Amino acid sequence: MASKERYINLFTDYGFKKIFGEEPNKNLLLDFLNELLKEEQGEIRDLTYLKTEQLGDTDIDRKAIFDLYCENERGEKFIVELQKSKQNFFKDRALYYSTFPIREQAERGDWNFKLKAVYTVAILDFVFDEDKNQPEKYRYDVKLSDIETNRVFYDKLTFIYLEMPKFSKKLDELKTRFDKWLYVIRNLNRLERIPDMLREQVFEQLFDTAEIARFTPDQVRSYEKSLKYYRDMKNSLDTAFDEGRVEGKEEGKNERDREIVRNGIQQGIDIKMIAQLTGLSEEEIKEIGQERSDD
Repeated sequence: MASKERYINLFTDYGFKKIFGEEPNKNLLLDFLNELLKEEQGEIRDLTYLKTEQLGDTDIDRKAIFDLYCENERGEKFIVELQKSKQNFFKDRALYYSTFPIREQAERGDWNFKLKAVYTVAILDFVFDEDKNQPEKYRYDVKLSDIETNRVFYDKLTFIYLEMPKFSKKLDELKTRFDKWLYVIRNLNRLERIPDMLREQVFEQLFDTAEIARFTPDQVRSYEKSLKYYRDMKNSLDTAFDEGRVEGKEEGKNERDREIVRNGIQQGIDIKMIAQLTGLSEEEIKEIGQERSDD
């Protein structure tokens, strides 16, 4: 399957990690995070990539793998996640993942519990159901706050969600460098050249890195495999949604998941991918698949 696009799709695992997760391109992630967090963070001068596999005390802990995990020069931790589709208990998962960089700060012996800040940044290729009625709001900054006063109670734990389908600005509407970053993330694979509006060193580097013609044959194969995974996932979701979904009821939600499973199995989608789409266990997926074969 040869891609006809000039630049990679940043919503594929390969594309995301090619741009943001490789040491030669670390300045791209640094620039993005600085634009994302500059109002409260100040300048991040350096980043160090950390192991994305987490070593916890349980089997569940050891299955926790971040897309990107890094630390700045002040010891503050950043989890950067790409989420391609809706997932049951996604917010719970994000909160659970944030506990790893918190727990690993514990010191042996006499420790006063002082913590460094932890940031979880989630780039979403979907919109939360509860946010659909706010089409203009695509960025959510979440902290522990007092409900009555709306005053931040604890400022060292931050979750930032970017609902990319809502970002619809055109080139001539981009006002800030952060706007430009979101435009590139949303539209990179649709572009045929770097727009004049983006003629800045950091974006020129990004476009050079993202140009598929510059890849080795092995890199092209890896990207095409990642792109197929992404497209299969989207097609499986679209098929399930097209065949009907009951909104607003638990039984409707369950039926949506079962429909995704049925259509995914019918299309030959890998069980692990279906598990990512639905949040169901592989055992539950196999049971639903067995129901289908028994009909």
